[in-house]
Amino acid sequence: MEKNFKRTTVTSALPYANGPVHIGHLAGVYVPADIYVRYLRLKGRDVIFIGGSDEHGVPVTIRARKEGITVQEVVDRYHYLIKDSFEKFGISFDIYSRTTSKTHHKLASDFFRKLYDEGKFVEQVTEQFYDEETNHFLTDRNIRGECPRCHNHEAYGDQCEKCGATLSPEELINPFNAETGHPLVKRATKHWYLPLDQYQPWLEKWILEEHREWRPNVYGQCKSWLDGGLRPRAVTRDLDWGIPVPIEGVEGKVLYVWFDAPIGYISNTKELCDGNPEKYGSWETWWKDPETRLVHFIGKDNIVFHCIVFPSMLKAHGDYILPDNVPSNEFLNLEGNKISTSKNYAVWLNEYLEELPNRQDELRYVLTANAPETKDNDFTWADYQARCNNELVAVYGNFVNRALQLTQKYYEGVVPACGELNDYDRETLSEFKNVKENLESLLENFKFREAQKEAMNLARIGNKYIADSEPWKVIKTDPERVKTIIYISLQLTANLAIAFEPFLPFSSERLRKMIDMESFSWEQLGSTDLLPAGKQLPKPELLFTKIEDDVIAFQMKKLEDTIKANEAAEYKAAPVKDIIPFEDFEKLDIRVGLVKDCEKVKKSKKLLKFTLDDGSGEDRTILSGIAQWYEPEQLIGKRVLFIANLAPRKMMGEESCGMILSAVNYNGDLSVTTTLDDVKGGSQVG
Repeated sequence: MEKNFKRTTVTSALPYANGPVHIGHLAGVYVPADIYVRYLRLKGRDVIFIGGSDEHGVPVTIRARKEGITVQEVVDRYHYLIKDSFEKFGISFDIYSRTTSKTHHKLASDFFRKLYDEGKFVEQVTEQFYDEETNHFLTDRNIRGECPRCHNHEAYGDQCEKCGATLSPEELINPFNAETGHPLVKRATKHWYLPLDQYQPWLEKWILEEHREWRPNVYGQCKSWLDGGLRPRAVTRDLDWGIPVPIEGVEGKVLYVWFDAPIGYISNTKELCDGNPEKYGSWETWWKDPETRLVHFIGKDNIVFHCIVFPSMLKAHGDYILPDNVPSNEFLNLEGNKISTSKNYAVWLNEYLEELPNRQDELRYVLTANAPETKDNDFTWADYQARCNNELVAVYGNFVNRALQLTQKYYEGVVPACGELNDYDRETLSEFKNVKENLESLLENFKFREAQKEAMNLARIGNKYIADSEPWKVIKTDPERVKTIIYISLQLTANLAIAFEPFLPFSSERLRKMIDMESFSWEQLGSTDLLPAGKQLPKPELLFTKIEDDVIAFQMKKLEDTIKANEAAEYKAAPVKDIIPFEDFEKLDIRVGLVKDCEKVKKSKKLLKFTLDDGSGEDRTILSGIAQWYEPEQLIGKRVLFIANLAPRKMMGEESCGMILSAVNYNGDLSVTTTLDDVKGGSQVG
């Protein structure tokens, strides 16, 4: 339900500046936020859209050390890459700034200092993990060890990615520094904590009683945290990168990134308003006026910070409004697998923009159609191609192209006058008159997937209308009737340009140019006279073009190569077997054999039968279980290594005299061990 606010402050989660943005970020946060903001602007609402890069914390310092550059160089690189990608993709921020700005450092410091001076923090000395070789304390994510549940030796200090268990560093067995491998010790250190337990009664009333309209995943996660009982949370950290703790005599400590990052929404707003006060007014109006609505767009991994922690910070400060809604999405997977930035398994926005130029709306459409609004969802390149070709091209684009091309063909691009309506005309017009009300209801309630489907239904109405009416046939017998058909089709086309504006801004702009619709507003949606009779239209062009198979094949190949590279990187050789005396090795007679013939063993899926020239003047038969990896003809003529002095054994009715040597690759594939072509059969190896 629409509330009576004068203005709306919309924020989107600050992407971390240690890598590019991928489709999971887009589907979870930035596309839905942009749809909502574009809709509010079309409605004539007073709204600002705040974004920026999160540039503090440990991961950027790790990347800087690995690359041998400064941390500032790392965050600069990714801040500008992310900002440029967002601009090219049409994410319409009013400002996209950063948490390393002077404005942010001062505002975050002042925020902390006010709470400190008013006694809102709890000071505690605790023991935390410390690396004595690098002389620094470690964050949870930078600690690894053995998972106490599944015994994965590479579990993180906050989670085991193998079994999914949520952990604390204290639970790990033999914890070590994830970056260096050094063992860790415990050392005492002093920090300041926000006593969330003191805010629990207020949070329970504010969330559980006053915000039942929040999405079930958001409400449910908040309730789970509250049911578990809140505990004080540190707001400072032992690091040398970040905003220094603004207390006299404190060195080597900075504001914890989760504390300073959400304040970035406020500091970025201040930077925006201070730079253009005539347009935006005072930043405090957007953050302190009770008639301002605050909406956070985030992914589900940030729910607790935006619904429990940040509101408690704002409540402690006392001067700020609280979020009215936090429409969080679930996660988007990729081809059935979890997106992983550390493993480079993702569709990166900057690469997409380069490899599929001028196809921003195609990706926006598919990500919205598959938006993980209520549960985790999956992006596949096959679905991307199908939706683009079967919906954008075959439905929306086909209808628009027919309507505009027939206008050119029959009336030289001039909008014809509408004649007498028949029942089908009236039925069609009544169907799309309700689109504005339907879209508004869905968009106001953050149901963007259904809203885009409603907009596409308008295109389906138009496509069906023009197909059923068959003006290309009727023109021969009733040319006056065709004028009405084309007039109605053109009005539908103009409505589509408005309806899709929040979702597909690039194609909507192209379509408005094709119908010479310079000015438009949301209130016009559903009108049947957007293009007046007699209006001259420019020559049209295709609104969308097909996604060809080779484009999809290229993208799939990239993902397959990434998976193989990850498997190779993760491969660890099996432990070396027990030490044996050299004399035992000398007992093995390893020789070279020329494969004269090779065939599958009947009734066996695994065995191949080798006939070898072993240099003795007689052929040797060896059976080997490698049929899964080789066709027999691939091995004929090869020189392989075999053990010549093994006792014969019967397999599937055949006698095998020896063993072919093979190596097992990192991914489980098997490769027969071969030697140089000029080595004669029977040559000994040793």
